[in-house]
Amino acid sequence: MTTTAAEIAHHAGGVVTGAPDAVVTSWAFDSRALDPGACFVALNGDRDGHDFVAAAFAAGATVAMVSRPLPGVTPPPGAALVQVDDVLRRLQELAGAARIARPELRVVAVTGSAGKTSTKDLLAAILAPLGCYASPASYNNEFGLPITLLNAPADVGVVVAEMGERYPGDIAALCAIARPAVGIVTNVGFAHAEHLGGPEGAANAMGEMLAALPAGGLAVLNADDEWTPTLAAAPGVDVVTVGTAAGADYRIEDIELDEHLHPTFVLSGRRFEVPLHGEHQVVNAALAVVAAHVGFGVDLDLAAGALAAVRPASWRLELQITPDGVTILNDAYNANPASMDAALRALARIPTTGRRIAVLGEMHELGTHSGEAHAAVGRRVAELGIDVLIGVGAGGRAIADAASVAVAEISFADDAGEALSVVAAVAVAGDTVLVKASRAVGLEVVAVQLLRAAS
Repeated sequence: MTTTAAEIAHHAGGVVTGAPDAVVTSWAFDSRALDPGACFVALNGDRDGHDFVAAAFAAGATVAMVSRPLPGVTPPPGAALVQVDDVLRRLQELAGAARIARPELRVVAVTGSAGKTSTKDLLAAILAPLGCYASPASYNNEFGLPITLLNAPADVGVVVAEMGERYPGDIAALCAIARPAVGIVTNVGFAHAEHLGGPEGAANAMGEMLAALPAGGLAVLNADDEWTPTLAAAPGVDVVTVGTAAGADYRIEDIELDEHLHPTFVLSGRRFEVPLHGEHQVVNAALAVVAAHVGFGVDLDLAAGALAAVRPASWRLELQITPDGVTILNDAYNANPASMDAALRALARIPTTGRRIAVLGEMHELGTHSGEAHAAVGRRVAELGIDVLIGVGAGGRAIADAASVAVAEISFADDAGEALSVVAAVAVAGDTVLVKASRAVGLEVVAVQLLRAAS
């Protein structure tokens, strides 16, 4: 969305300081990751975005949207500050207005307890020939989704929007902004159970998206998920199911994994290759294929070709091998019970000449479900025959306690830095190391530093 400081101020009820004709060609909330010409939105979160306005201008932002005066911060020549009453609310309003101004745009909403980003990326790759935009990261919350819509180029006809569900009502609010015509639910699980109350609350959250779809819209659901029968779309919405279950409208068959955990599967008589790691990516890929085929008329052969060209996002079961011969499965971007189980199954299935080592930390936002959820992961580690377990932090210790009945070699670390030291002392050539925890634990440092140390 190309606009000016004056236009932003007009639509957001703001006041301009600096150049009213400063041109905005993109939108960002991170001063470290913006393009020249961006509007930097100074949000109040874990850190106050107002503290980074000067850095944003230095990085090339032409406008900063703020909610209070900033003594000592002067916009560079040709740039401007736009002061509004509430940055987040005005950002959402601007995104909603931009969406309404483009009635021809078709938005696909991707939600679920796990697999949203992978499914979003897979679908965006398949729809690329139609002119498709999707955020390059997990911009799935109350400010990430508006940024995604505002950054959608004027010449695209489709936006694939990931939608997160931390609290009841979140997805309904995102749908009110994005107005999706197609929706995908990857699964229902324990993610954000602290706020949603467990799978039942998560199912209600997914239902918010289904209820927002218009008559003539399309919902694509996971036939293998036990909660799918409880999900109901709005009247007039076409619902198709995808999975290995016998009753699926589009049935997944003949799943195979190669030595690097790349899966292939058959759908509607056509074999698809998924260049991501782990069997759990099969359902994500199939959901994307069916959404593109049914919702947009994409030929299955074309979908297969696009799917095969996708590359994994960083820290999502990213497979790398150090020069010393240690295989790293870096799945440290985030964690919940479903994704933890998928990662452990991948570790158990990957061919290795050495030991399978799991470095596991806490899964956040599980509330009263936390104790049992971590214990269940520990039991799963034991069931899968993982050789070595390194528990990180309190959650990691709870996992290790539950696994101790069957796992002979267990260590503990208080944080990511200590975990790196433990892993570096344990892992040898031929071993495979899985690294996984919620994002705040920061376990990606273990994988990154192991690769650097060996290079």
